[in-house]
Amino acid sequence: QVQLVESGGGLVHPGGSLRLSCAASGSTFRAYVRGWYRQAPGKQRELVAAWTSGGSTNYADSVKGRFTISRDNVKNTVYLQMNSLKPEDTAVYYCNTARNDGGYYFNWGQGTQVTVYS
Repeated sequence: QVQLVESGGGLVHPGGSLRLSCAASGSTFRAYVRGWYRQAPGKQRELVAAWTSGGSTNYADSVKGRFTISRDNVKNTVYLQMNSLKPEDTAVYYCNTARNDGGYYFNWGQGTQVTVYS
């Protein structure tokens, strides 16, 4: 079974940067994490960035030009570089891969908290 472990969150001021990491452990063969999601207090979980099955990337409109998703296949790790952070980016960030039926391939990890404050 694959376990997802997110890390790299923290407290930053507006305009700051963070790099989040998502490591897959356990039965990592064929584990392929494709996306980052976030959930702010009182809101539903939303897509932040993800690769499509065709290999292109999708970003939420609110993060385009500021966030970049990347991966290191040797380390089986997916990253989310977040620049020019805004208070509205405050949320718990998770990684996972969406299925076509609306579900997700992996159990959710614990997430990593990102707080942007003035």
